[in-house]
Amino acid sequence: MELNKAASVVTQVGPWAWWRSWWHRQSPNKQDRFANLAPVVAVVLFLAAIASAFWYLRVEEVEREQEAIKRDVEYAQQRLRLRLLERQEQVMRLARDVSNREIRSEQFLSRAEALVQQHPEFLSLTWIDDRRRIIANQSASSISPSQNLRAGNVLKVSETESHFSLARDLMQPIYGQVDAEEDKDIQMPVLQLHTPLSNDQGVFSGVILAQYTMEGLLRYGIPTEVLAKYAVALQNGKGLLLAGQTIPERIALWSLLPGSKKPNNDYEVPVSPVGNDLILRAQAWRTSQGLVGSGLFWLVSVLSVMTAWMLIGNWRHTRRRIQAQKALVAETNFRRAMENSMVTGMRALDLRGRITYVNPAFCQMTGWSESDLVGAVAPFPYWPDQDRELLMKRLEEEISGQHSAGGFQVRVKRHNGQLFDARMYVSPLIDASGKQTGWMTSMTDITEPNRIRDQLASSHERFTIVLEALDASVSVAPLGSEELLFANKLYRLWFDQSTKGHLRLLQQAGATDSTERSDDVDEMVGLPTESLTVAGSENSEIFIPELGKWLEVRSRYINWADGRLAQMVIASDITPRRKAEELAAQQAERAQTASRLITMGEMASSVAHELNQPLTAISNYCSGMISRIKSQQVNEDDLLSALDKTARQAQRAGQIILRIRSFVKRSEPNRTLSDVSAMVSESLELAEIEMRRRHVRLTHHVAARLPQLLVDPILIEQVLINLMKNAAESIDNTQRPNGQREVELRIVPKQIENQSVVEFSVTDTGQGLPPEVIERVYEAFFSTKVEGMGIGLNLCRSIVESHQGRIAAENLYNSGEVMGCRFSFWIPVNTGPTT
Repeated sequence: MELNKAASVVTQVGPWAWWRSWWHRQSPNKQDRFANLAPVVAVVLFLAAIASAFWYLRVEEVEREQEAIKRDVEYAQQRLRLRLLERQEQVMRLARDVSNREIRSEQFLSRAEALVQQHPEFLSLTWIDDRRRIIANQSASSISPSQNLRAGNVLKVSETESHFSLARDLMQPIYGQVDAEEDKDIQMPVLQLHTPLSNDQGVFSGVILAQYTMEGLLRYGIPTEVLAKYAVALQNGKGLLLAGQTIPERIALWSLLPGSKKPNNDYEVPVSPVGNDLILRAQAWRTSQGLVGSGLFWLVSVLSVMTAWMLIGNWRHTRRRIQAQKALVAETNFRRAMENSMVTGMRALDLRGRITYVNPAFCQMTGWSESDLVGAVAPFPYWPDQDRELLMKRLEEEISGQHSAGGFQVRVKRHNGQLFDARMYVSPLIDASGKQTGWMTSMTDITEPNRIRDQLASSHERFTIVLEALDASVSVAPLGSEELLFANKLYRLWFDQSTKGHLRLLQQAGATDSTERSDDVDEMVGLPTESLTVAGSENSEIFIPELGKWLEVRSRYINWADGRLAQMVIASDITPRRKAEELAAQQAERAQTASRLITMGEMASSVAHELNQPLTAISNYCSGMISRIKSQQVNEDDLLSALDKTARQAQRAGQIILRIRSFVKRSEPNRTLSDVSAMVSESLELAEIEMRRRHVRLTHHVAARLPQLLVDPILIEQVLINLMKNAAESIDNTQRPNGQREVELRIVPKQIENQSVVEFSVTDTGQGLPPEVIERVYEAFFSTKVEGMGIGLNLCRSIVESHQGRIAAENLYNSGEVMGCRFSFWIPVNTGPTT
């Protein structure tokens, strides 16, 4: 918008009038700036005009040279192309005669010799059959022995062989290059022409290989006038020099200007019919220094640069002065702003103790203004009346130079009479010449830090009281040291102030003992790899004979207040708990024995009935034998048969009594690797007695190849008998018909909670369990039986859970009607003893 306004003003009043009006509207600072820059701008514009003129002339000259070299190179390319086509036509005629079998190898050699002698660019002419075998070869006398293709040899696998294959596939002349880098037998780069041969049926029968020297093509194919004017070279598609010469690239001043060409005028075109693999390049020879080498150009340039340098130096000097003034003003404003924004009060005293300076923070702290404080002498207005003698003594020490580097604490009175705590630091006030002119005092309000410090002290005292009153021993010691960092009252009572108790607790608890290590072992070996102070504590229970106590020891790593890595140990007295656990274990054992006795008591009538049958049989056999002996109607065979039957019945009765005795006798828990089938057989022997008495059919299924379990077999048998007895009682109480009075025992392996287990399940056809009772059947002294004591299922769950297993109950339904109940429990295969 401003440019549009300026343009309208220029059109109305003229350029000069507009310039004067614009100049007077600017501020004096802008006028000075423009006045300083005007000479520099004029010199720069002059230099730009001279440089532009020289650049334009140079560009014109380069364009003319480029057009000339372009015409000459295209002319040379046409001459080289015609020469190659002529040689190609001659080779194709020779190949046609060979294909038509008009000439043989001797005639081929004579014609090839004539071509090689007549045209010096030919290096060799070779007849190669379809098997790559050389039939005849005629080479120039200048060819090296390694490059000579001898008759009877086979064409080597190289770039030549690939061109041979391409000519065979396309059945047309193929040009290719072979240089020393690709074929070690080649001493100089050559151009090859593979002309295919064919028999009467048009089948490929070989090639005529013509090899040209690159130097010969350049010498005899390029006009002499072009070779005289330019540096002509033949290059391959990668830019590598094959023949001729090139001029090194020169970096000139004009190449840096916009629109300038390359330093050396050159031009390159592909050579037909070879294609892009052979490039003809020409570079113009430099015959004059050009405009850049003229003395006038350099004279004008030097004078202009000197003038510009002088004007720029004057302008920079003026600019530095202005910048120094601005920096001085900015520094003054910065220091004033810094003093005004400081929260620390600053006060300056002269050598006589008179206040010469206070900053705003000092005035804000005390409530007194700068006019009230500057020039004041002791006693100062902010001194409390009760502390004047102490503060006067402090002032005298301050003036005499007897001050502490750590400062001192005083009380300060505000203008409203309120007191606060402050800390003052005193340092000498040195001027720019290094002379002391007084004392500088800084004052900081420390009322809040003092309050926090008091709170921290009180908190530390309360924390110490709590630790001293704990009923657990607490000790902290650094790793690898005999020092005890902390020990509460109970630790000192048990172990005194020695670290031996701390180390003994760690050693017996199995925690890391960092104090005993050899010099060649890393001191951090054995420590947890995770964050030490975040890792959970390690718990263990140990017995201290000297104290006669069981202690639960917990240890963890902590960072002490000084940054050292330490280990804290907390030892709690668990002797009463251990005694209670032992008593509870004894009570549980008695309860299990009592449960087995109760079970056998409930099964007493069934056992008596079971024992009555063999005893009755024994009595009958004995009575029969007595009567026969008295009547003398017995023979030896009948007597032996009766005695054998009597012995079997007595053995049967003895086995029943032995099984009952082993089941109900009291014994310590003994976990061993037990066979599941053996435990089930023992349980079934006792349970079938109750089943037969209640007319319940018992079926069982034990899976094959079950693993052994680490269990107490008597306890597991107790659980199975209890569950099967309860199932029989449920069926009997429901009064099911004979066809529905059945209990099934199944033992199968399973995968539960990602572990291998063996599941025991007892299924009955009884009345089931009410829904509100299922969750309470395992409670102690809770029973659904009228005469039940409520300890059977509770003991079953305790036994199963002590073997790290689980027990569950569920009702079985058929169309919404309860058709029975299923109790199941599982035991892990790899069950270890509990501690």
